[in-house]
Amino acid sequence: MLLHLKDWFPVILSVRVAFIVVFIVACLGLPLARFMARQDFYGKDILEALITLPLVLPPSVIGYGLLIMIGKNGIMGRYLDSMGISLIFTWYAVIMASTVVAFPLMYQASKAAFISVDLNYEKAARTLGANETRIFFTITLPLAWPGITAGLVLAFARALGEFGATLMVAGNIPGQTQTMPLAIYFAVESGDDLTARTLVAIITIFSFAVIFWVNRWSKKQRH
Repeated sequence: MLLHLKDWFPVILSVRVAFIVVFIVACLGLPLARFMARQDFYGKDILEALITLPLVLPPSVIGYGLLIMIGKNGIMGRYLDSMGISLIFTWYAVIMASTVVAFPLMYQASKAAFISVDLNYEKAARTLGANETRIFFTITLPLAWPGITAGLVLAFARALGEFGATLMVAGNIPGQTQTMPLAIYFAVESGDDLTARTLVAIITIFSFAVIFWVNRWSKKQRH
């Protein structure tokens, strides 16, 4: 084996976190993206700028912002600490950091997908007596699904490769918070080239396989 059993922890943690993040951003991003695609209101541009801000901010800035929020002396951190809950330097912090950086990708792709849906289909369904929930799941969602899928894949890949914000709020604790990007960085720092090359190969092949499969699936959907 190129890696010892304990060395597979970063791989397992990264993949697990990526799947959890995809679930979270799908649950939060889909309804928000549809709402923003359909509604106009005062301050919409400001809200959209805030939602997509993590796309342009350095990961270290995002990590520092999370520290202000959930750190021991942070806005939420003090409340959580009073209940005996600490998120900093746990794998929950890894999930939070990855969710924040991945969410804008899911949101942007889903919003564009919802905008591309012809509203005449939805209007026709309403005239036939369909309620909004049925319209969403039987018309809007299927028509927007290719774009949503692209957003899910981008969110998965972003969560899988998250480094800066994770290091700020979760640290690099082997067996607890060490993800693949962190393991690669510190393996290179310590001169462990074999581990670094192996992990680089794993994350590259895995990411390529996911994107390749989605591209093939999308191509079949178009035909």
